[in-house]
Amino acid sequence: MLTNPFSSMPSDSSGHSSWAVLLAGGDGTRLQSLTMKITGDCRPKQFCPIFGGKNLLTQTRERLAPLFCPDQMAFLVTRHHEEFYREDLQDVVDSRMIVQPRNRGTGVAIAAALFRILKLQDNPLVAFFPCDHYYSNEEAFVQTVAAAMDFAAGRPGEIVLIGAEATSPEVEYGWIEPGRVIQRSASIPLMHVRRFWEKPSWSKARDLMEQGCLWNTFVTIGYARTFLSLLRLQVPDAMPYIAAGMGRNNLDAVYRGVRPIDFSREVLAPLPGRLLLVRDAGSGWADLGNPGRVMDTLVRNRIEPAWLNEMRLIEQ
Repeated sequence: MLTNPFSSMPSDSSGHSSWAVLLAGGDGTRLQSLTMKITGDCRPKQFCPIFGGKNLLTQTRERLAPLFCPDQMAFLVTRHHEEFYREDLQDVVDSRMIVQPRNRGTGVAIAAALFRILKLQDNPLVAFFPCDHYYSNEEAFVQTVAAAMDFAAGRPGEIVLIGAEATSPEVEYGWIEPGRVIQRSASIPLMHVRRFWEKPSWSKARDLMEQGCLWNTFVTIGYARTFLSLLRLQVPDAMPYIAAGMGRNNLDAVYRGVRPIDFSREVLAPLPGRLLLVRDAGSGWADLGNPGRVMDTLVRNRIEPAWLNEMRLIEQ
């Protein structure tokens, strides 16, 4: 059973607890060949019950429950996926639903979520969580996030990333090269960021692993206005469209006028001096980016979902 660190979670300047944004707006096209076999339709992976009988969005929401109040979880989704998330999110009020007209990348999604949250609360701490990840040790993940939130609360000008300890030379992951340790919470270190390495070659990934570099989980934490300052610095052409559209509460206008933005590549990677890094050494994190990685995760963790047995019977 998970321990509950909520009582020790940081508060922002107004005394309120922090916000979580669950990023569930992607199309998941690389996994559709598998999700089609599991569900019989073309739903994105975050709405698919790959493990444990519940879809990845619901599992993400339950995983974060020890850390965040339910009314301070926001959900970033895409309109044409509504049939897949409607039932799971029927209890969520409209103000906490950021419904994209279309997918414009992580940078636009994050900016839209930040502007929405700032209408509800003045400059809270915000943590962003993709909904297509697997953790073999959820308690370890919760403890790592709690430490990262605590670090971020005391460093309002910087963004804290969570990097997973690498176990193989992955070429489809982003990598983060850590700098020196500047603080510790129990055994969890906070480090500077030296550099990002985006989807390196196999030989480079092997070198990065041997050097102690970490996989970029994209779990990202900081104050809302700090995120916005980085966005305005790195993508100044896009932010006026987003700010104006969100000011009018018109997401259609936002997504018509703005170009796609990759948050990791365009905003974070060029600014390592504004970033800090927490090592996740115990959660067993995996990004379920393609069918091969899903099957590898199943084998490595000795998981046999019902759909896998059904597929084997069909193939016999």
